[in-house]
Amino acid sequence: VQLQAFGGGLVQAGGFLRLSCAASGRTFSDKVMAWFRQATGKEREPVAGINWNGARKYYADSVKGRFTISRDNAENTVYLQMDSLKPEDTAVYYCAASRAGWYSTAAGNYDFWGQGTEVTVSS
Repeated sequence: VQLQAFGGGLVQAGGFLRLSCAASGRTFSDKVMAWFRQATGKEREPVAGINWNGARKYYADSVKGRFTISRDNAENTVYLQMDSLKPEDTAVYYCAASRAGWYSTAAGNYDFWGQGTEVTVSS
């Protein structure tokens, strides 16, 4: 699976962005999908995940109630709607796909990665 993430940008605190991750190549619809982020000088951390049919969603505590993950298997795309953005959300955001049948917060459990899209939230 090849993944391409886009939709990042510069936004003021309290604003919103919608990230998209388009998949191509191998079957997308059977993969667990996730978004991770990595701020400068910090380790990559999980943000949100979604199972193959969208019935189960997972969020880091830091983004619960503000971010929403979704997927459209017909379009081979996963989305991350980010509302009420905070300066601490500033990071490069990566989408990832796992062949495993369950969500994992460990980056090492993901087989495919997008190139990352940068999100900057100004105060």
